[in-house]
Amino acid sequence: MIDIDLAIKPGMSNASDSRTPLIATFKVRLNGETIAIDTVGQAYRFITNLSATEWMEFRSLHRDAVNALGGAAENAMLRVQATAALRALFVRARLL
Repeated sequence: MIDIDLAIKPGMSNASDSRTPLIATFKVRLNGETIAIDTVGQAYRFITNLSATEWMEFRSLHRDAVNALGGAAENAMLRVQATAALRALFVRARLL
C-alpha cells in the first residue's frame, strides 16, 4: 500500500491550482491521447488523479514528485527541482 497522505502537508491543498510554469512542457501519451503538462497544477493533478495502484511501482519517485510540486506551488524558485522530479518519474514510468 502506498502512503500518500497529501491533505496534511502545508501548501499541498493549493498545488493543484498552481499556475507556476514548469521549466519544460511534458507531452504524455495516455489512452491514445497526448496531454501537454506545463504548469505545477497540471502536473500535480495528473500524478495525483491516477490511482495509487498505478504508481505503486514508482512510489518513491511519485512521492518525490508530489512533494516537489507542492514545494513549487508555494515557492516558484523550486520549479526546477519539481520539473526534474517529474521528469524522473515520467521517464521511469515510460510516459515520455
